[in-house]
Amino acid sequence: MLHRNQLPMRIGIIAPEVFLSWVAARTHTIRIGHGVVCMPFGFNHPVRVAERAAMLDLLSGGRVDLGAGRGGTLQETSLCGVDRDRTEAEVEEALRIIGRAWREEELEYHGELIDIDPHPVLPRPAQAPHPPLFLACSRAETLVKAAELGIGALVMGFAGPESIAGMRAVYDAARAERDGSRFVSSVVNDHFSVLCPTIVLDDPEEARRVGVRGQRFFAQSIGHWYGGAGVPDEAVVAGADEAAELRRAAEQVVARLHEQDIPVRPTATATFNADHAYGSADEAIAYVERLREAGADEVMCLVQMGTVPQEACMETLRQWGEKVIPHFRAGVNPRSGD
Repeated sequence: MLHRNQLPMRIGIIAPEVFLSWVAARTHTIRIGHGVVCMPFGFNHPVRVAERAAMLDLLSGGRVDLGAGRGGTLQETSLCGVDRDRTEAEVEEALRIIGRAWREEELEYHGELIDIDPHPVLPRPAQAPHPPLFLACSRAETLVKAAELGIGALVMGFAGPESIAGMRAVYDAARAERDGSRFVSSVVNDHFSVLCPTIVLDDPEEARRVGVRGQRFFAQSIGHWYGGAGVPDEAVVAGADEAAELRRAAEQVVARLHEQDIPVRPTATATFNADHAYGSADEAIAYVERLREAGADEVMCLVQMGTVPQEACMETLRQWGEKVIPHFRAGVNPRSGD
């Protein structure tokens, strides 16, 4: 596990292997964060995931991290005929199969949900025994599962550092209680990676405006696909206070949930929290420091949020590369590169 005073960073992008292969070909040291692959069997057969990730690991010289997720919205599952009630069980079984496929000369698996007769699975990944495994986590139950399975947590961090500290406590408590009986591999990954929404520009106020507006669209999109809310609002409201608009959007989500008699959890409006790494490079550094203090081993930058212009995305990456990352570089763990 990486020490909290050694906070590596990865520019995280959700993308298929084709794009990540392009990234691997144009870089030499950064980790290739595959976060996440939808693991239910209707989306991806576990052996195919193992083969593709191993090939990407070879092409990148052993730089892949593999994250797993459910892809549990009706829009996603209905396309591929995935049974939404089986997604959590299928993700866990897929992780067990992948961990075994990479460690054994010949894979044979007989589980509750799938049977695989003896087959060699090639290629082998560059990393020994295999790339680190992660699980996307947004609930306490998922954090407990990740710890019990012996894999890292990819944590949604919209609610802010205080929430992250609470999630870290849940993860650590589960790690302390586990007995290893549910581990999916012979190697354990106790890495806690946290989402960091960010826009960094020379004009801090413009960065906040662009970032919060993009986050509003992103949050409304989540509400639309997961909770049946309305279509996201892409319009720019002249003279609008973006933070105030975000708060109003959160109030609308709560109202819709009440109308549909859906319990409102504390996390229901987490994506509408506007306190993130928006502003100057110094403000981004300060926010990452808060995430580190809350228990983050690593941050995953969320930049391209629907309405964010491409030039703002590129400028944010430049500012992170030239100003934010160098601030933490002295403590970077060799596993993450730069």
